[in-house]
Amino acid sequence: MNDKQDIAPDSTAARVALWRALHVEADAPPHVLEDRIGLQLLAPDEEWRTRGDMDPQFTRAFRASIVARARFIEDLVVEQAKLGLTQYVILGAGLDSFAQRRPEIASGLRVFEIDRPGPQAWKRQRLVELGFGVPDWLRFVPVDFEAGEAWRERLVTAGFDDGKPAIVVSTGVSMYLSKEANAAALREVAVLAPGSTFAMTFLLPLEMADPEVRPGLEMAEKGARASGTPFVSFFTPAQMLTLARETGFGEAQHVSAADLTQRYFAHRTDGLRPPNNAEELLVAKTLPPVR
Repeated sequence: MNDKQDIAPDSTAARVALWRALHVEADAPPHVLEDRIGLQLLAPDEEWRTRGDMDPQFTRAFRASIVARARFIEDLVVEQAKLGLTQYVILGAGLDSFAQRRPEIASGLRVFEIDRPGPQAWKRQRLVELGFGVPDWLRFVPVDFEAGEAWRERLVTAGFDDGKPAIVVSTGVSMYLSKEANAAALREVAVLAPGSTFAMTFLLPLEMADPEVRPGLEMAEKGARASGTPFVSFFTPAQMLTLARETGFGEAQHVSAADLTQRYFAHRTDGLRPPNNAEELLVAKTLPPVR
């Protein structure tokens, strides 16, 4: 773990965090999500705004998608918490900032962040340095996926109660996993306690995306391949719904970009919205107990 690449957040996690901050800086209010925590954690030099992947116009649709998916999941967690849910699991948490931005909700839950050991240790240290700290209800669960470590086992060791329902989320991960690995992840969540919810993003085949964002997606795909983390899985909504049912979920719903636009962008006058047929969401629920 001496290599800096093993301990710092990966470039994708950093980019997502900076896009969330850029939404607050570059887009007119009302903001879909107000999040500068990732920017504080990263503390980049002042030149970060001039990077090509931060260009306000070029990244417009992509940052709209990023803040829309984050807001949707946050609303889902808040809704479930009001219904009595007490466990929230974030797979591949990266620079997620729910615990820091919404402590009034998060402190009533047990929040489990699962990520690679190095970046997670880096994040813990930065949270302490910035004064956020790591309260007892926030549990960091380091998992070395490349070494074949099982996240469910580590989760229970960290205090997760298998007998209680949970909401589990995974954003920006599925495209890097094989279809078999995605199916395995869904099966792991599908056997959680009745009343559990799984929300994940998935990437549609690039040729289906809105023409104005297709070049950007193709550029991202090439960059991911060049960095050794290629996009390997794409799903149509029908395929994703089928996969959810085949892996054991009782019900599954596709949340499209159009749904997110209607929910969070309908009254905007600047045209900001997430692109259609790019990255969208699956929300699935576990089967009820057999009577």
